[in-house]
Amino acid sequence: MRILHTSDWHIGRTFHGHSTLAALAEVLEALVRQVRENSIDVVLVAGDVFDSATPAAAAYTLLDDALLALHETGATVIMTSGNHDSAARLGFHSRLLRDGIRVLTDPLAISAPITLHDEHGPVHFFGIPYLEPAIVRRHWTDAAGEGPALRTQAQTMHHAMSLVREGIAAHQGRSVALAHCFAAGVDATLGLEREVRQGGLDVVPLASFDGPDYVALGHIHGRQQLSERVHYSGAPLHYSFGEQHKERGSWLVELDADGLASTEWLALPVPRRLVTLTGTLDEILGDENVALHADSWVCAVYTDPLPQHEPMRRLRARFPFCALVQHQPELADAADDRSYSQRLRTAVTDAERIEAFLVHVRAGQGASEREAELIHDVLDDRVRAEALV
Repeated sequence: MRILHTSDWHIGRTFHGHSTLAALAEVLEALVRQVRENSIDVVLVAGDVFDSATPAAAAYTLLDDALLALHETGATVIMTSGNHDSAARLGFHSRLLRDGIRVLTDPLAISAPITLHDEHGPVHFFGIPYLEPAIVRRHWTDAAGEGPALRTQAQTMHHAMSLVREGIAAHQGRSVALAHCFAAGVDATLGLEREVRQGGLDVVPLASFDGPDYVALGHIHGRQQLSERVHYSGAPLHYSFGEQHKERGSWLVELDADGLASTEWLALPVPRRLVTLTGTLDEILGDENVALHADSWVCAVYTDPLPQHEPMRRLRARFPFCALVQHQPELADAADDRSYSQRLRTAVTDAERIEAFLVHVRAGQGASEREAELIHDVLDDRVRAEALV
């Protein structure tokens, strides 16, 4: 059986105020081609189908188009909900969907697999929707109030996977699990979801995923191979400049008669490249940068000592897709390494106090010659005015 593992579509997310629907539609069309060209039997979408619990109408249209195109390839689609999705909204019409499109959002059905067959026999697919401990613990509490202690994501996922293992024991054949969580061992440079917390309470130990032949994870936006059989596919589109150097794609997973046979990375196209340009504003606006990046999403980090006038307007005149501008002045060589408070304590005149303040807020850059003249003129005017009172 040939499986395509994808996740984190985030339909409806904006990129610094810009819609991503058209770009995502282009990428999902490429994903459909991957399914067709590689004779995929099953497409897994491991959560965060939408970016919001209340998606706009256009987001539903894009999802409908993608699911219809995938269905027409002959592949079965199995998806589950992530932390951005509303499980109720994503799954409310699951029983009305055509054969071959399955949406798994019910925590009470975790141990009941979707079973598909190939020439080697059955393959059981177990879907674990995103589980918020405070919300789902009631599902596993009896009338007497007895149930597992589920206070953390790790405890909740471990319990969910124990239900998967019970399902595996009850059904002969190979097995695959889908889940949406932050697993231990993730490389933090790979583009973490914006809500992911790296504290111990939210990290799911890798051992919790023991049992299935393959575990398709979502939640992390960069691809990751935590073990031979536990993978993140990442998002199919870049959603932040922190992800710009990470490949976009999906995992082609092949099962043989004995279980997991192989995994292969299938790259997806990037509709518009992301680039971060660093230097003085004039350097960033140089002809060489424009020739290379005029069609890219641009994050401009300018290092001029002082904030520049209307930097975004100037940047967009040269880079139409400049999405973000940041001022990060390079530290100037200071005459001394005293702190701001130390400079204030030794300042005698108002002019020295103003100079200490400018050095502090302008990364070591004090008043220019012209600024110093203006400061002295203002202070002299104040002295004269006070003398007249």
